[in-house]
Parts: sequence; C-alpha cells; structure tokens
Amino acid sequence: MAIYGYARVSTTDQDLAIQIDRLRQAGCEIVRSEKVTGTSRAGRDELNTLLEFLREGDALVVTRIDRLARSMGDLQDIVRALKAKGVALRATDQPIDTSSAAGKAFLDMLGVFAEFETNLRRERQMEGIKSAKARGVYKGRKPSVDAQAIRTMKAAGLGASAIAKQLGVARASVYRALA
Repeated sequence: MAIYGYARVSTTDQDLAIQIDRLRQAGCEIVRSEKVTGTSRAGRDELNTLLEFLREGDALVVTRIDRLARSMGDLQDIVRALKAKGVALRATDQPIDTSSAAGKAFLDMLGVFAEFETNLRRERQMEGIKSAKARGVYKGRKPSVDAQAIRTMKAAGLGASAIAKQLGVARASVYRALA
C-alpha cells in the first residue's frame, strides 16, 4: 500500500507549501500538486495522473476535500473512481476516511458544503458585477478585436475570411464585429 498526496490552489499567486507539508507529515510518499481551479476536472493533469496511477490498497490524501473538488458531481465521480480501484480517500484536516461509514457520510456532507460555497461565491461575484455595471464602473474585458478596422475592411470589399486572416482572428470574431 502506498500513500499519495494531492495539493491544489486555484491561482498562480497562491502557495502550495502548507498543503504539501501537511501531506508529507501524513506519510505521503509522493505528492502531486497544481495551480488550477477546482470547479471542474478539466485541465487538472496532476489529479488525472494520480487517478490513473493509484492501485488497489493505495490511499489518496488531501488536506481538505475542497482541494479535490468544488462540485458534488465531480466529488462523487472521483470517489466512485477511487472506490472502483479499491483506493481509500483521506483528508488531513477533516475526519474523512472512505474506508469507514462515518468517513463516507462526512465526505458527502462536506462535498455539499463545498459546492454551496462555490455557488455563493459565484452569486456574490455576479451581484458585484451587476452593481458595478449599474454605476458605470464595470466595462467588461477590453475588446481584443478592432471592430472599426473590420468594418473598414468590409466596406473596402474584403470578405470575412480575408479579414480574419489579415487580422489574425477567427472568422467568428469578424462576424460578431459586423453584427
């Protein structure tokens, strides 16, 4: 049986050191880490590598369950995959150990709260953006395509493909600018 650790932070300016130290203290022989959002499994190469590598009798350790997944669906998928392989999931900072009934129940409860927290954060963010837009403060992302240049080129008789090629943008961007 081997013990593997997984550490994750959401942004590149956050530090993984505390998580990695806790995982090493928990006996993790190998710790995989990444700086990527936990709201989906897309782009989480280190997690996917671990999930493929783990074997029956191994244990996957995280510091907190929200480091593993932020949605109940993703968490359940990960737990099912681990269970199918005969791998236990444990957390250093929470009483989670999927080898026991109480640990499984606590895992489900924490998963629900992690998803709830993500949804609340998203709602607060949308409320803030709406408020900023109403005050004229929030303008959104700066346009990456010069719409005026596209209209000028179109008026000069160039087609969407030629404009896109000349400006180095996708044809869909040209169509959006002309709409």
